[in-house]
Amino acid sequence: MNETMVCAVGRVATQPVYREMASGPSARFRLAVTARYWDREKNTWTDGHTNFFTVWANRQLATNTAASLTVGEPVIVQGRLKVRTDVREGQSWTSADIDAVAIGHDLAWGTAAFRRASKAEIAAPSQAPQPEPNWETPPEGSEATTATRSQPAVPEAVLT
Repeated sequence: MNETMVCAVGRVATQPVYREMASGPSARFRLAVTARYWDREKNTWTDGHTNFFTVWANRQLATNTAASLTVGEPVIVQGRLKVRTDVREGQSWTSADIDAVAIGHDLAWGTAAFRRASKAEIAAPSQAPQPEPNWETPPEGSEATTATRSQPAVPEAVLT
């Protein structure tokens, strides 16, 4: 089977939402991936365009994702890319999702200590239900898209 496997390096843009489904645990969060380039004129690194992906994790990966990730943390996600186009109320919408195979912290930005999940954590995760964030990506060229681009993907306090 031909699938598009990707490896995305970015920051957690929304708190992971954990759900118990009939098929098993599921978690999702938004990932902000910002291109950076060296601006020779300014002699400094400059942020380019930011892409947002909805990352989906299932089964044990979902449980560990919900217990391990918070907004602003640098992560590396590997998985299958799924791009969908949809028409809603006359507007064309495109979303890019990653069905994650592996998720980990980006150690270029800090340290992490691996801890194997205990059987008690696997059986009953301690995540309380969380409110549903707004997962919609506005269509290209809309006012919401323009406003989102002018603001940083991650709060400045998180980056320091």
